[in-house]
Amino acid sequence: MLVKRPMPPAELFEPLADTMFLADRALVDWMRSTFIDEDAALHNEDHLHLNSASIGALWTNVPNGKGGKSVIGTCEQGLPMGSKWQRGRAEMQLNEWFVHVPDFILTFYAPYCATCSDTEFCALVEHELYHAGQAHDQFGAPKFSRRTGMPVFTLRAHDVEEFVGVVSRYGAEPAHVQAFVDAAKRAPEISGFRISQACGTCRLRAA
Repeated sequence: MLVKRPMPPAELFEPLADTMFLADRALVDWMRSTFIDEDAALHNEDHLHLNSASIGALWTNVPNGKGGKSVIGTCEQGLPMGSKWQRGRAEMQLNEWFVHVPDFILTFYAPYCATCSDTEFCALVEHELYHAGQAHDQFGAPKFSRRTGMPVFTLRAHDVEEFVGVVSRYGAEPAHVQAFVDAAKRAPEISGFRISQACGTCRLRAA
């Protein structure tokens, strides 16, 4: 089924708009029907564990940055660390947004998402979904709760943490860097056409 990609609410772009964080259930439904569900248009088995996860999604008009670079998306786990009052305030706010405390909260910068291409938007959403990981035990196997049998969730770091200059001078070592290079050399598994089929925006423009 062709599902048009969700767009940020217009109220985020009003000239005198206040600082806003707006929950969007439709965005979560789109993520599931596009990437997570077994019959998803762009199904990715790497997100299989997220079938058991509760996910909350937020749009925001608040600029963010880190290390001199703009931040256009984040993935966080439910309640933050802190005192009982800090966690209590956070829980109250999360319940107002989502009616419960999600396992993961994905936040997206609305001005970027309103103007980026379908390919860029899909890549951004999947990047944040990749951060929504499942913990592994000491043997490297996916970890499950002994009490509930459900996956144990955690935030997943990037696969590659290295400098371009180091790779240029010394080569693609260790192995995970080489795997990244090998993947970059192959043709993309998802072409622009397949992304347009999932998002619909490209097809609307071409009509």
